[in-house]
Amino acid sequence: MKELFDFILRFGNLNQQQIDFIASKATELHLAKDAYFSEAGKIARQVGFTVDGILRVCYYDNKGEEITKYFIEENNMVVDLESFDNEICSSTYVQAVTDCTMIVFSRKDWLELLQTIVGWEAIVHKIISRALIQKVERRSPLVSEDATTRYLRFLEIYPTVVNRIPLSYIASYLGVTQSSLSRIRKNIR
Repeated sequence: MKELFDFILRFGNLNQQQIDFIASKATELHLAKDAYFSEAGKIARQVGFTVDGILRVCYYDNKGEEITKYFIEENNMVVDLESFDNEICSSTYVQAVTDCTMIVFSRKDWLELLQTIVGWEAIVHKIISRALIQKVERRSPLVSEDATTRYLRFLEIYPTVVNRIPLSYIASYLGVTQSSLSRIRKNIR
């Protein structure tokens, strides 16, 4: 729980009573490798914080190919925001790439926190803004770069992730085949 509050308090201040109230609404979740935190076609019903492990956000394109949009490593919040906020079916999957330990809040409890804690909405807004900026910064350079440059950029963006996840997910994220990625990795060693 300490990791969660260290993260939250970077975005605003809470008193001990508010921290205790948030903690009372949180539950620990152990997500096995390959299990889903949320799934396409279903409504996202929880907000999570990754204490340990890596998740990925992915979808299937119109050819049925799996595309990895991005990875979520430790000390980050995770939620399919559009699905969660609007109670609509998600178009993406959030899948555990490794075994994960998470702190989660149900939709009911999350909404109660928003209604009860003064300043909580502002903190959440800052967290969401940071996540959106991070997402754009991570994806934008990948559009115009060659595959080798995209891989080197991936290593900068996700330095702790590369040796913990399957190469197929990295290749999918970079938009290259697994054999191309193997060649790239061999050439830069």
